Amino acid sequence: MPKVALNLGVLSEDKAEGFLKASGYKILRRNYRTKLGEVDIIAKDKDVFCFVEVKGRSNDKYGQGFEAVSLRKQAQISKVALNFLKENRLLDKSARFDVVSFDCSAPEQKITLIKNAFELGERFTY
Repeated sequence: MPKVALNLGVLSEDKAEGFLKASGYKILRRNYRTKLGEVDIIAKDKDVFCFVEVKGRSNDKYGQGFEAVSLRKQAQISKVALNFLKENRLLDKSARFDVVSFDCSAPEQKITLIKNAFELGERFTY
């Protein structure tokens, strides 16, 4: 991955973390990695565990950041989320998938939060 993209990713995650905290989320983990993949941020919004994908864009050439969370990426995040819940004995708790999109090209650096952006497919049950 080019250094510019890596820096944008870190900047976007930093901004997203601050935004989520200001929105009342409690950040539990950042860059949670397993052999199955990675979740950018794991947080709690009240009693709900949130698995947050962060997408930053330096321009809109390829669309908005949230548009880049493909079905394949959703499946990967779902597997990692289930691993986290199982590992921490939290399978009986409420959880959802959120996406934070960070647009660096906008003068005010627009942040968009999409709560419950996608659902866990039936094939990913334990």
